[in-house]
Formats: sequence, C-alpha cells, structure tokens
Amino acid sequence: MSELLSQEEIDALFEALNTGELDVEVISKADKERVIKEYNFARPTKFSREHLRTLELMGENYARLISQYLSGMLRTLVPIKVVSSEAITFSDFTSALSNPIALAIIDPLPLKNNMLLELSTNIAFAFLERLLGGEGTALEHVREFTTIELVIIIRILENFIDYLREPWENMIDLKPRMSRVETNSQILNMIAPTEMVALITFSIQFGAVDGIMNLCIPYLTVEPIMDKLNTSYQFQTSDDKKTERDTNIEYMLKRANIPMKAVVGQTRITVREFLELQVNDVIRLDKTIESLIDVYVGNVVKFKAVPGIYKNKSAIQIKEILEREDD
Repeated sequence: MSELLSQEEIDALFEALNTGELDVEVISKADKERVIKEYNFARPTKFSREHLRTLELMGENYARLISQYLSGMLRTLVPIKVVSSEAITFSDFTSALSNPIALAIIDPLPLKNNMLLELSTNIAFAFLERLLGGEGTALEHVREFTTIELVIIIRILENFIDYLREPWENMIDLKPRMSRVETNSQILNMIAPTEMVALITFSIQFGAVDGIMNLCIPYLTVEPIMDKLNTSYQFQTSDDKKTERDTNIEYMLKRANIPMKAVVGQTRITVREFLELQVNDVIRLDKTIESLIDVYVGNVVKFKAVPGIYKNKSAIQIKEILEREDD
C-alpha cells in the first residue's frame, strides 16, 4: 500500500510543482518507460492470453444459452455476461469459495480429469424461491440446502452442464455429464493445489439479486486440445462448418421442448360418483368411438387423430391439421 502524505508534505509537493523543481511530464514519461510485470517462475502460467481470450469468447456463447434457458424456466429476463477470464492456481480458486456452495463436478468426456461449475448461493436461493412459488429474493441469512432444494439445484446444474456442448463443438464433440454436486468447499481435492486453472466468471442478474457463476477449467483437462484453443481456429472451423441451421430460425424452434398430448375424451362426474367407482364400471365420455380425438400442442388443439396400436404401444395417427385452435 502507498504511504500516506502529511499535509506539510503535500504543501511542499505543490510548491515544488509551482516553482518548476518537479516536471510532471518527465515523471509520467519515466513511469511509462518502466513498466514491470511480475512473473512467478515457480508457478508458470500455462494459459496464454490467446487461450483465455478464446475461452472468454466461448463463455459469451455459453452465457447466451444459459440466459435463454433461465429466462424460459423462471418466466423473466435473466441477463448473464462474462466479467473476467484469468489463469490462477487451483488453491486460489478453492480458497475463495465459501460454505455452503453449489458446485457441480463435471466429467467432460472424452476429455479426462474434471471441470467445475460453481453457482453462488445467493442467486441459487433466489432461483429456488421463484421455482417454489415466491418472488425470487435472496436469503437474509445463508444456510445449508435442504434435501428438496438440493434436488432442484442438481436439476438446474445438469441443464447448465448440457449447454456446454455447443460452445465446444468447433473443437471437440464434448459430452459432459455431472459427476456429483458438492456443498462443502473443504473436500475439493481432485487436482493438486498448485495446478493452473482457467477461471471464467459470469455475472447473473435476476431481478434485484446479483450473483456470479464460475467455470473452472484445469489445464490438465484441456491440455490435449490446447492447439485448437485459439480464436483463429475457432473462426476458421466455424466458417468451414457453417450451414443453413446457423442462420435459420427453424433450427432454434426445433430445439424448443413443447408438451404434446392426445385427449380421447372428457366428462364430468361428482365426487360421490368418483368415490363409488368399482372395477369394470364404465365412464361415458363426450366422444363416440368413431370420433376423431383432439391432439394438443401446448394448450392449443393443432391436430385431429385416431387412436391405435403401433408395435404393441399406444399410438395415434394424424388425420387433420387445424389452422387454429378449435372453439
């Protein structure tokens, strides 16, 4: 830390500047000429600036995918952006973690070793509150996750991990899967403390709650593909693999998951009738056996079909395509 000047020293400095004894331009030029960057030869950096830049670009693509997923799940806009990318030791990463944590350990097949994905607890609890019917505010006091909360967090992190495929597809056919989820940072010992890792930090804005997400990528994990970890390779491969799907909105729509159901018929019965149902009782529906059944896409009737059997499984055969929902 710089030494603080007394009032007398400050007055003397201003007097020297006014009298010309000190020249600000000379001092500035001398400072610019002597730019010294510290380098620790005991812990050499294995990630170059080019490597980190490439990982940051991939992180921006990943942030866009996660933002779309969370916005749809939470029914509100969830902006996510990359705030930093740096090379640090694994011990520096683990020492910055607090308890409890929501940290997924990833098997990035076919790569060996692991990656780690950490979601800050304040934003995790905000997601949980929103999914369980609340407004999505942060907890006043941090606590451990309950069993039900942990199951929900695991499901969210599994989807986060699945979205890792697309940013890496230009370099490797990545098939990541979750190994486990840890809530205690003191038991993370999968790699040596002095091993270098690339840390990509994301900021997440969810209503009034600010949180972060960290993607930790050990050097040992990406060492087999380090020659591909550069922006020129990324852009060249992207151009070579560019197809119609990259510019066609139809590709994005095909990836959307929309519930579909076939309704054979409907009826109304009283609670007493329901309680008195016995084996072999017949419930009369509002359709005859010759009637076409309604097929819903989401909450909209889009098709008319007939029920049947295909390969010993229940099936339907589309007979009509409706232009709009039936009234």
